[in-house]
Amino acid sequence: MATLREPIKIFIVQSLACFDTPQQVADAVKQEFGIEIERQQVSAYDPTKSMGKNLSKKLKELFDRTRKDFKENTENIPIANKAFHFKELQGMYEDYSKNKVMRAKVLKQAQSLIQMGSTTGTSELSEKEQIEIEMKRLELEKLKREVNPPESRPPEEDYKISLNPDEEIPNEPIL
Repeated sequence: MATLREPIKIFIVQSLACFDTPQQVADAVKQEFGIEIERQQVSAYDPTKSMGKNLSKKLKELFDRTRKDFKENTENIPIANKAFHFKELQGMYEDYSKNKVMRAKVLKQAQSLIQMGSTTGTSELSEKEQIEIEMKRLELEKLKREVNPPESRPPEEDYKISLNPDEEIPNEPIL
């Protein structure tokens, strides 16, 4: 096992907090610092694993803070950004200048991305979910009226006839 300096330890802890695998971190350390380390040594810097239970308090706090920031700030990740998606789709659309089928697929993907953004506006519910909620609300109102009928019935309800499935329409008017 190689003895690691403080900047390398911090790099490892922050990488693990950002959900990189130990192998990815080991490869990144080799590329960034020119030091070859094993996955097992990297795992010792992850406080969520059993090998990392003896990690210093300072590095545990750094791990927790980095993990929290990583989870909360997804807009810093290019692929999580809508502008990044549209830029990539634009490039793909231009690359397929002769292929109409692929251009249509790229347009369909862009359209779904736009629709996804419009349905997750303020309500964060799809149109289908909103309709289902509205239907349930109307059913509840109807049940409330049946349980607690209003004191006076509206005039248009005087002429309504409710039939059971086995009844026929009456021949004579009901008064």
